[in-house]
Amino acid sequence: MKKSHLKSSDLLPIQQKDRKVTKLGYSFMWVGMVVVLATFAIGGAGVQSLSLPLVILATIIGSLAIGFFISLIADIGIEHGLSFPVYMRAPFGTIGTHIPSITRGVTASAWFGINTYFGATAMNGILNILSGFDNWFVCFIIFAIFQLINTALGIKSIERFADLAAPIILLISIWMYSSLSDQAQAAGRDVWSWVESPVTGGAAVTAFMVVIFSNMGFWATLSADIPSISRYMKAPVNEKNWFKRNKSSLIGNLIAMPLTQTFMIIIGAVSYIAVLNADPVVALQESASGIVLAVLLLMIVLAQWSTNTAANVVPAATIFSNVGGPKFPFWAGVITAGIVGTIVQPWELFGVIIPILLIVGGILSAIVGILFADYYLIRKRRVNVPELYEDHGQFRYWGGVNLAGFIAWIIGGYVSYLFPAYGFLVGFLLGAAIYFVLAKYWWFKKYQQAEIEDPSDDKYLGISVGRDWVIEEEFESVIEEAPAGLKFD
Repeated sequence: MKKSHLKSSDLLPIQQKDRKVTKLGYSFMWVGMVVVLATFAIGGAGVQSLSLPLVILATIIGSLAIGFFISLIADIGIEHGLSFPVYMRAPFGTIGTHIPSITRGVTASAWFGINTYFGATAMNGILNILSGFDNWFVCFIIFAIFQLINTALGIKSIERFADLAAPIILLISIWMYSSLSDQAQAAGRDVWSWVESPVTGGAAVTAFMVVIFSNMGFWATLSADIPSISRYMKAPVNEKNWFKRNKSSLIGNLIAMPLTQTFMIIIGAVSYIAVLNADPVVALQESASGIVLAVLLLMIVLAQWSTNTAANVVPAATIFSNVGGPKFPFWAGVITAGIVGTIVQPWELFGVIIPILLIVGGILSAIVGILFADYYLIRKRRVNVPELYEDHGQFRYWGGVNLAGFIAWIIGGYVSYLFPAYGFLVGFLLGAAIYFVLAKYWWFKKYQQAEIEDPSDDKYLGISVGRDWVIEEEFESVIEEAPAGLKFD
């Protein structure tokens, strides 16, 4: 007897009794998640051509837009308790899901490495102040291990850490802004009007749009695999109203994230105005010293920890666990994410962070478009969940592959690559449109889907009709013929 490859216990639908993440807990996760070097870099890049008020406006627009997309896809986890790689079996197939999923998993692991390096430099700074210790790589390894252990302990452990870290992060962020503003003022620069190389006309419009889409591309990765987190959120049972059912998600995505993202963009911008470097760790080391600097650096450490566990390690570990099957549990996926995040040598990636954000965000946005089209436009939120766990069920398609999904992803991702400044919008629209046409008028004519043929609420909706999807961890029988002459009593 052996377990079905698709029925890993870590990937089964989360039932209502196991959904522990509260509205406040999810919002606190966002507070920590946005405090990363790339967020500061967007602010620093923005004030090189635009005034800070325009950078703030562009950030708010971009954050609200991507927050809306995140909320749309989060309903997959809230309604059905499904993770990202499991639902991806619908638009990509039971085998095909691995290719786009691994793309996201490697990206998340790389972000884990980048954020761990950023936090490790801050940790090294603290230890250097307190004890004279100076070895960032040792700090990198220690910091990575603590984050991985925290993630392996589960989503509730992650939420508890966010609850502890978020208030500290907010208080120190205010202090950090004040220190950087004073530093800019001392250099004779007004943070609200200073621009390094002002642009006007069409160039200003382009610069404004780049800030918008940098913010959107920044979270395009999470908007794809948000179900891996949202499936743990508390939600009302038997609630048909989409907005009421997704209230926890909406508060985090449309209030907590945009507010915190905007404030961190401001810090990155002010840091650049003060010392022409968007990295506040570098900026603060020039003005602060002793215990003051140690406290400021502590915020960076806590923020990277909070970011990595929720936004990077959980999605990556879930994806790697899906690829490995029942013999590769979630904790093994966590370790894999840590190894990949170190192998990519994140300390070498800082110089190309903004271009990478725009390109990868655009490519992954095609997946967001495909998920939107499959879940809302074609299945209309009804999913034949038990079949997602069947090796030879309706999602087997052509050898485990849904060609409609791959064609839409390849075209949408490639075209978004050609227009990096607007990558997210191009990728999303093309991915959604191409998938909708191919799936509805070709692929699902060939491979019929039960929930499309019979769109029954009672059969195919989840929490909104009070259903917990329960998948039995069945075993596949492996029968070996007994040797000749062997008798059984």
